[in-house]
Amino acid sequence: MRKIFIVCSITALAISGILIYVNWKFIFLLAIFVPLIVMGLYDMFQSKKTIRRNFPLLGRLRYIFESIGPEMRQYFFETDTGGRPFNRLQRSLVYQRSKKESDSHPFGTQLDVYDEGYQWINHSIKAIAFSNIDSNPKIRIGSSQCSKPYMASLFNISAMSFGSLSKNAILALNAGAKQGGFFHNTGEGGLSPYHLQEGGDVVWNIGTGYFSCRDEYGNFSLEHFKPRAQKDNVKMIEIKFSQGAKPGHGGILPKEKVTDEIAAIRLVTKGHDIVSPPKHSAFKTPLELMDFIKVLREGSGGKPIGMKLCVGNKSEFIAICKAMVQTQTYFDFITVDGGEGGTGAAPQEYSDHVGMPLRDALAFVYDCLNGFDLKDQIKIIASGKVISGFDIIRALSMGADVCNSARGMMFALGCIQALECHANTCPTGVATQDPELVKGLVPEEKSVRVARYQHETVKAAMELMASAGIEHPDGVDRDVVSMRIDKTNIKTFSELFPELKKGCLLQPETVPDNLYYAWKKATPESF
Repeated sequence: MRKIFIVCSITALAISGILIYVNWKFIFLLAIFVPLIVMGLYDMFQSKKTIRRNFPLLGRLRYIFESIGPEMRQYFFETDTGGRPFNRLQRSLVYQRSKKESDSHPFGTQLDVYDEGYQWINHSIKAIAFSNIDSNPKIRIGSSQCSKPYMASLFNISAMSFGSLSKNAILALNAGAKQGGFFHNTGEGGLSPYHLQEGGDVVWNIGTGYFSCRDEYGNFSLEHFKPRAQKDNVKMIEIKFSQGAKPGHGGILPKEKVTDEIAAIRLVTKGHDIVSPPKHSAFKTPLELMDFIKVLREGSGGKPIGMKLCVGNKSEFIAICKAMVQTQTYFDFITVDGGEGGTGAAPQEYSDHVGMPLRDALAFVYDCLNGFDLKDQIKIIASGKVISGFDIIRALSMGADVCNSARGMMFALGCIQALECHANTCPTGVATQDPELVKGLVPEEKSVRVARYQHETVKAAMELMASAGIEHPDGVDRDVVSMRIDKTNIKTFSELFPELKKGCLLQPETVPDNLYYAWKKATPESF
């Protein structure tokens, strides 16, 4: 191809020369061929890219096609059910609900109901009229040690930081939360003015970097924490241990997104990637964590204190439960993030192969809390690809009390799943700090869509409950959902995930065999 390129180049120049000699107006050909030939010669002599070196000029097409591959697949080749992480049917459902368009579905399901893993709700002969149930129920979050419990909506905005998301996206999300009466989790990037400006309820997520409440060395600062935690908008505090997309890694904000404003909000310096430490420095053992809970509860004025984790080593969570029992100090809520959760930037191996998936994690966390007789004190919040009414019911059936969604809310903002969250080039202005792109997202318009999407999704979940003969989310149990194991076998979640008996983890003689090793290994003195 190198020889062919040289021959073609000489031929093109020769033909151009002849035509120019005949009529000088053909000189424009040089403006076309000369830059192309120069590019080809550069390709021949550069040494970094073999394809371009062996196929001058033509080899560049490979990189062009590769760069537009995601768009080509999404708009021309992707089937309604084949896209990832969310398929076209799922995205369209969010778009339709956020725009108040019809979300009715014609001609039957496109899913193969005989596929392994297909799931459905077991409806009841004694279904309840939708008009007879509360279409927007509230769930009380707050243990006996919480003096300012919070009444949470069934469906809320999951953790997404300002920095990862644009200021206009944060403003739209919070204004939507205000309109719809649900909460907005800040993500670990700190408590920004945009989380507070619109007056929506806020859950302040505090990660290992202690952004917005850290000293100059990166340690937790009670001095910075108290005035922010006691703001009226801040309803709950969430200690982040890990997230589903990159558990054990720490959050990542590429330096391209770190503006002066973001650095000031997070109390850090700019000019480099902001990478949160993989673990907390404010405590080193489960017992020290209990002391930290007390510090946050007192510093916030008695607001609910929770933790967020993607389940990894089971013994570590059991150790936390043992510490709660030993000290009689309780979390008010636990947010369980599934390994299928999303993020703006994460190493692929972490996204693909680290962390327990949501369904298994919910069952484990619920059973541990029930086994230690702690569940009555603690609410469970589920996060991880929850975008539809069925997703909510499925999470509730595994033990959740409340659900959060991040990417669903992003779709409501206008996200098109361009998969450019990490590159600061998000075309919809959602996950970028580029001022020109951010301008395209109008908070006043998008906030209404966020509120509509949340309202319609909660309504759909409650309709499903009514069809199952259930009046309130508290009544959803593991018998509500069934799953196809193979072509001829079906089991309910109660059969797939048998519940532990209440209090069975308090004494060694009643611990089930499948948890005994992790239970024995767990100690409140160490993670």
